[in-house]
Amino acid sequence: MIKVVTSEERHTSDRGWIHSEFSFSFADYDDPSNAHFGCLLAHNDNTLMPQEGFKRHPHHDLEIVSYVISGTLKHTDTMGTEELLEPGTVQVMSAGTGVEHSETNPSTEEPVRFLQMWFLPSERKAEPSYTNWRFQPEDHLNRLCPIVSGQAGEGTEDALPIHQDVTCYLSKLESGKKLMYPQHEDRRTHLFLISGHISIECADGNFDLKPGDAARIRKSCDLQITGTGKEPAEFVLIDLP
Repeated sequence: MIKVVTSEERHTSDRGWIHSEFSFSFADYDDPSNAHFGCLLAHNDNTLMPQEGFKRHPHHDLEIVSYVISGTLKHTDTMGTEELLEPGTVQVMSAGTGVEHSETNPSTEEPVRFLQMWFLPSERKAEPSYTNWRFQPEDHLNRLCPIVSGQAGEGTEDALPIHQDVTCYLSKLESGKKLMYPQHEDRRTHLFLISGHISIECADGNFDLKPGDAARIRKSCDLQITGTGKEPAEFVLIDLP
């Protein structure tokens, strides 16, 4: 079964200092029928204005994954971390027993766009931790590059760790190029298109996705993903229980 959620179906939150598109219930968007997809609780497409940001605030028992698309994001937390995250950087913060953090835009001119995804951890009360890595464009060109994974196995050795049985992949797919992804019967797949255009082919049919569209997939066949636009298509694919 595949459900395509279009960009227009997301909830738009525009507070002036930040523009967000929420794929699931979050903040001022309360929809019990769209609260999560498996252990994926939030998938927010955020654009922070210059010199703006989230002031220091607490979290616990959450796995928070961010991907910087453009601009520079500054991260600080009560573990002593202070980082400037450039485009292509992925960060993972395991809130565990409790941590406070802030995410701000230090630029005086340029907005910063970043995805932020929240996952329920597989175990509560873990020790808080933080890590990040800047992936290069060639790392995920025309391939599914594992960027975050809680699954041990071949191909995930260089992925950032997370306390959950998920793997997040990043890909930039050129026009006409194809990728195959084996969909497992007992797993879920969440695919979000950041930019460009792709088509997805599976047992349920063919589906065309544009920027901001997502596909939520369960109990389907292997997926064939094809780049269809003039420009390369960048997307995130998440394998989760």
